Amino acid sequence: MKIVAICGAGIGTSEILRVNALRALGRLDIDAEVSASDVASVAAAAADAQVILTSPELVSRIGATNADVVVIENYFDLDEITAKLEIAVG
Repeated sequence: MKIVAICGAGIGTSEILRVNALRALGRLDIDAEVSASDVASVAAAAADAQVILTSPELVSRIGATNADVVVIENYFDLDEITAKLEIAVG
């Protein structure tokens, strides 16, 4: 399974989300490849992804995708990330 965490520019915020997504997946005992990308590169980065993690502000900028887009309100809330990933990949 491939998951891409995206942010608006650079990869600072998306790297935080990537690390916390890995922690959440560990709680769920799910093995997945999780990468970080900016929204400008999401088409290439998520071409074969099953899940895209992003903030509410960036959803409209993702464009057409076959991946499940999971909106994360708080990138530091492991409970939120875990619950939403469980729904998306469970």
